[in-house]
Amino acid sequence: MSARRSIADLSVDLADRAESFCRWYFPEGRKQGNYWQVGDTSGAKGQSLAIRLHAQGGRKAGSWQDFATGQYGDLIDLLQERLGSVTLKETLREAQSFLGEAPCPTVTRETQRAERPDAASSKHIPRARRLFAAGKPVLGTLAATYLQGRGITRLGPALRYHPRVFLRHGTDDADPPQRAPALLAKITDNRGQITGCARTYLDPSTGGLAAIESPKRILGQLHGHAIRFWSLTGHSDLIVGEGLENSLSVGTALPEFDLASCLTATHLGLFIPPPGVKRIWIARDNDEAGHNASMRLRNQLESLGITCGDLVPRMGDFNDDLRAFGKDALRRSVLKAMKAHGLEIEDG
Repeated sequence: MSARRSIADLSVDLADRAESFCRWYFPEGRKQGNYWQVGDTSGAKGQSLAIRLHAQGGRKAGSWQDFATGQYGDLIDLLQERLGSVTLKETLREAQSFLGEAPCPTVTRETQRAERPDAASSKHIPRARRLFAAGKPVLGTLAATYLQGRGITRLGPALRYHPRVFLRHGTDDADPPQRAPALLAKITDNRGQITGCARTYLDPSTGGLAAIESPKRILGQLHGHAIRFWSLTGHSDLIVGEGLENSLSVGTALPEFDLASCLTATHLGLFIPPPGVKRIWIARDNDEAGHNASMRLRNQLESLGITCGDLVPRMGDFNDDLRAFGKDALRRSVLKAMKAHGLEIEDG
């Protein structure tokens, strides 16, 4: 197969998964009808760049245009713009990795720089630290009510509660910020330094999520980091999950395991393993985004000599499983999956 034919085939295959592609590489964007809208090719928030999700009126899926700059092309072109200063060969290998056709390549320094969070998120780290420090223990608060309502009993010092956290309804909201109660979770790097604070806004009348757009928000840096819940056993296995509630659901069923939540599928795939960990269990969601994130993380872990195994819920995510089947059933299901990967553990 010629290089030209290969690129054309990859472009078509990416176009067939245009929405998954957009959610993976441009998570700050939003779906608007038949388009995914984002600020620019770097993935910033906004609406200047539109990516067609499905073929329509003779126009191909995956075609895009940045109305601010006049740039346009297919998803191969867009992927190369998103990755930054990389060669076409590296871009094609990344496309193959996304499609599940090849291992992820060794990430170049240029790609690493392109993937690092921007300077704006770094400026928010002091604010994130101050916010988390202002929180109070979760027990007996609305945050505990929220978690217990989802069947979660695994808590820890990584969680706090604040009754009055600043809240804006959108990035272009001109009104003064309001205040709302929120569950706080500290995001840390492998040295234990706080790099961010996740905020889950809550509705005091229902004990559930606040009825606002994006009730779950991040202040500071998440890239490569996680919310961590350590057990007292100190063994060399680590469970790494997507959303906070989903990760804590697995942790509720297996309290003896160390736990890390990366909050999104994208950041699950970017997780940087801490030193000393010999085996990582990837607790992903049961969807394509979770599969792709797991594949990306597995490739990274295997290159570092770390053993890994997938944990996949029976339903959409592990919190669905916990609420539908209960803690004991979830424990049996996860341990069965671990044993299938060769883990020897006594289930007392």
